Amino acid sequence: MKVLRQLCQALLDPSSVRDFQLADWDRVLRVADTGLLTASLAERLEAATLLGDVPMPVQARLQAAQIQCQANRRAVAWEVSRLERALKPLDVPIVLLKGSAYALADLPAGRGRLFGDIDILVPKTRLDEVEACLYWHGWIGSHHDAYDERYYREWMHELPALMHQKRQSVLDIHHTILPPTARFHPDPAKLHGQAVPVPGQDYVRMLAPHDMVLHSACHLFHESEWDKGLRDLYDLDQLLRHFATQADFYPVLLDRAREQQLQRPLFYALRYCQRLWQTPMPKALIEQSLSEAAPPRLLLPLMDAFFLRSIRPIHPLVQDWQDGWARFCLYVRGHWLRMPMHLLIPHLLRKAIRPYLPGKAPAGNRPG
Repeated sequence: MKVLRQLCQALLDPSSVRDFQLADWDRVLRVADTGLLTASLAERLEAATLLGDVPMPVQARLQAAQIQCQANRRAVAWEVSRLERALKPLDVPIVLLKGSAYALADLPAGRGRLFGDIDILVPKTRLDEVEACLYWHGWIGSHHDAYDERYYREWMHELPALMHQKRQSVLDIHHTILPPTARFHPDPAKLHGQAVPVPGQDYVRMLAPHDMVLHSACHLFHESEWDKGLRDLYDLDQLLRHFATQADFYPVLLDRAREQQLQRPLFYALRYCQRLWQTPMPKALIEQSLSEAAPPRLLLPLMDAFFLRSIRPIHPLVQDWQDGWARFCLYVRGHWLRMPMHLLIPHLLRKAIRPYLPGKAPAGNRPG
């Protein structure tokens, strides 16, 4: 679709916006807003010294997105400092994940990126201590019933989300990057073992470059929610472009994917980064090393259709009726990947009937 191509091209080559008319800008910004990419577009234009050349109404909108992003980043830096203050006495290894790590490390993927919560990784054996300590510092569990508590604590890779009583900040505490019930079992001890310091932080760390890419790929291609899919794929493109400057990055990435049983999500990440963002990578090495990770030949075109449709921002300008079916299929696939059938079927049935039970919140506010 033209507007999606225009948005992607503007992020890849900011000079392409010179051909935009106001009507083009109107459509592109609507889709960018939905996909949480407006501030990223503003950052790309500013880096190319083109922000001052766009029409004034557009410039004002892009600058507003930058201001919002800067405020978001300051808030995250403050919350991380509060986490450090609360947890440092425990001497627990704390690893920042996803957007907060990108932002505090000033990675290209964090420039212009908006996010609503902070994700951290801690050893599973220390979860009780961490949760209790955070409780006394104002982070409390969100409203979940007994089933939700069991769902998270027995089957998932994270605790129920915590919210600070005063600041309303949201914290997700992970003990690994895929559920224990999933088909693949990356070793969280290896993630902690190769974690690196966050620049400017004394206590918290972040994943090593290859693990950061693999976690981003897992998050996108093993989850069931696709409303931020295009943004998440852009994260992957920016991470790959940035880390590819390191010697032997791709051989190490591929070896790490095999070691952590994550070849399939990495295969999809590399495939769609090349298709949508033309991410430069050593193609011969990738094809040779990931050939065993590809899905069956007859299945791959179907997965392409599902992923490339689901990754579009959920906006009428870039959506059609088939996209909803694609997202539904990937929603089921996401649950199938992370839960065995004897758990999955009762779980999906419970989610299906929950909105109709007295006193229950809509399913969209529930786990899974």
